[in-house]
This record gives sequence, C-alpha cells and structure tokens, in this order.
Amino acid sequence: MKKIILASASPRRQELLSNITTDFTVCPADADETLPEGLSIEKQIETLAKRKAEAVLEQNPDSIVIGSDTMVVVDNKPLGKPKDKEDAIRMLKMLSGRKHEVITGVAVLCKDKKIINHRTTKVKFRVLTEHEIESYVATGEPMDKAGAYGIQGLGSVLVEGIEGDYFSVVGLPVSLVYTMLCEIEHYMSH
Repeated sequence: MKKIILASASPRRQELLSNITTDFTVCPADADETLPEGLSIEKQIETLAKRKAEAVLEQNPDSIVIGSDTMVVVDNKPLGKPKDKEDAIRMLKMLSGRKHEVITGVAVLCKDKKIINHRTTKVKFRVLTEHEIESYVATGEPMDKAGAYGIQGLGSVLVEGIEGDYFSVVGLPVSLVYTMLCEIEHYMSH
C-alpha cells in the first residue's frame, strides 16, 4: 500500500484518521483559499479540501493524500474561524438557539485518481446567555475553529443536538474517508 499523508495540522483530524489507520504522516498544506464567485457552499468546501491535498501531492506524487476543510453555515452564510474575540462572540450569538449546518469536504487523491466528497451535519445550539458566550470565548477554544466552537471540547455544552455525522463536525467524517480510501486502494490494486 502507498504511503498515506494527511494534509492538515489539525490534531483533531489526526486523531480521527488514526481510527482508520495509524500508518500515515502529517504534512500541512499551504493552499490558496481564494474561491471563484458563484460556487455553491458544498463546492467551495470540496475545492478547498482538493487544493490542500493537491498541494501536498505535488511534493509527494507516489502517495495517497487526504485533504479536508470544514465550514459552519448559518442562513446560507459560511462562518470561518473568528478574527478576534468580538468576532467569536458575534458568531456564537448568531448560532444561539438555532440550527446550523457543518459541512466538511474531503479529497482523497493519488497520482491517477481523485475522489472528492463532502458530508453535511445539522447542529442545534441551545439558547445561550451573554455570560455563557463570553465565558466560553475567554477559554480561547473558539479562536481556531470554524463557527467559533469545538463540539468535542468545552463547546459541547452549547450543543443541544445533531442530525448526521458527529465526526464531520469535529473535522473529518471517518466513515466517508474510510470508504474513499478503500476506493482509491481498490483502484490502485488493479
């Protein structure tokens, strides 16, 4: 089997990929994140995941590379990582008491085959008080996370329920990545 490379510095993605295989290396991608106008949010996510994987595949052409990108979407508007504490507070107020979507795009690439997909999960927040939001932001946890929260950490107390793949919300839809890897390996063994 070819070497597998995860094109992400995220410790959460590394931990989730280790549920599938421990035989991988990590090589964070430096990819252009500007997107053309008119792409659906799903296509934007898939494009970013693909660019990350392609950037690493160029340097490692004999490997299988996994790229991933996660976006929180509310009212058809993507929420990225907060710029600062005020931005995190604004995002959490927007999500309070409502459902939103978390879309994670995944690209599994080798030299001759590219598989790109995404998974969408609905997340419902309970109604949050101003104090809860400010206390959570003060922990620093929201600062490097899309939508300003981490469902697997302290942010778990904000979430009332989810419909869909929990692991996709964390940042890597494990069952989807597994089936994509199987498809790539099956393709390569023929």
